Amino acid sequence: MENNTTFSDMAIEILRATHDGDRLASSDLGLVELAVNGFLNEEGKSAFQQLHQNATKPDGYTPPNFLGIEHLTRDHAGYVLWKGTVVEHFDHDVWRQSGWQERIKTDAENVAIRCRELEARGIQPTLDTVLNFDPNEIKLTCHRETFGV
Repeated sequence: MENNTTFSDMAIEILRATHDGDRLASSDLGLVELAVNGFLNEEGKSAFQQLHQNATKPDGYTPPNFLGIEHLTRDHAGYVLWKGTVVEHFDHDVWRQSGWQERIKTDAENVAIRCRELEARGIQPTLDTVLNFDPNEIKLTCHRETFGV
């Protein structure tokens, strides 16, 4: 970090680069809040500098994978995204009923499985296609051009 750049300046740059923080993962938004309020330890300062580099890089912010699942992210409103497209909404952590942590991980893994299966079938994962996906349903389609009709 440059000597005359403050954490507040960096936070402003992060927020500008992520549409006022709307595109930040919850954990990253929390890190910005801690930085602005002066509550970062050395590890936090390093993480904040990495977040600043991530948010201000030329190709834009890359959110962390949700629960470590590749291509799956979650915004701070609870929407789960597959490669940037909303495919589900989770509120397990809002209600925090017994066993919620295990359920949210299992449910996220199942969403990722559905998304991969849809893509393998040439179908774009969306909220509708993921929620209505039946792996036992096989749709056969043919094109008229194939049969000269």
